[in-house]
Amino acid sequence: MIRRKAARCAGRGAAKFVWMLWKEWRMTIFFLVFVVIPVKSSLADWSWVPTGSMNPTILEGDLVYVQKLAYGLRFPLSLYWLAKWCDPQRGDIVVCFSPADGTRLVKRIVGLPGDTIEMRNNVLILNGEPLTYTKIDPKWVESLCLERKEISVFAMEDLDGAIHPVMGIPSVSAIRSFGPVVVPQDKYFVMGDNRDISQDSRFFGFVEGKCILGQAKGVIGSLNITDKWQPRFDRFFVPLK
Repeated sequence: MIRRKAARCAGRGAAKFVWMLWKEWRMTIFFLVFVVIPVKSSLADWSWVPTGSMNPTILEGDLVYVQKLAYGLRFPLSLYWLAKWCDPQRGDIVVCFSPADGTRLVKRIVGLPGDTIEMRNNVLILNGEPLTYTKIDPKWVESLCLERKEISVFAMEDLDGAIHPVMGIPSVSAIRSFGPVVVPQDKYFVMGDNRDISQDSRFFGFVEGKCILGQAKGVIGSLNITDKWQPRFDRFFVPLK
């Protein structure tokens, strides 16, 4: 009998404790469930970049702002489109899921549905026409570490009007020639701007349109993860292109 009473008292105490927690935190829970999660899922998000596959455009330690409304509106926490107003364009920097393992990636779209893509010695050929490469503006490599600068080569790539920096590291083994391949309908060919260390469509194939979560529009903040996590203030609120 004594044990039963003790158990009932403990149960009432636990219920009272849970009720007090609910009263204190219910507004926070409502805010998270009905505001933060839907916004991050459907409207805007951020993505932490841990690797150098998008150097020199995006650096390791950049926190990138992702505009999820760039191409349409999805039902929260799903890949289902409620409305779609445009398709990804050549040259867009996007956040997508890897077809290989579902990892969230930041890459640049180089091939649209129907495009023929090939590469010869790190020169991209789009629909039979080699892209144009010109000398890079030194500002693009200012934030790279000295070691990376010394072993890399840089250029500005004109991807059908989307002009952006690219780089290669001649000393590493990489896929520098492939194709030609034709991009299927509703799929995209993505690559990193750091062509020689990027795990991209050369390895895992095409990315489905539904797996593109949004467009990376700018750098919110940046920490130099290769040098004691020091903030890179010159990269705060920098637009991406």
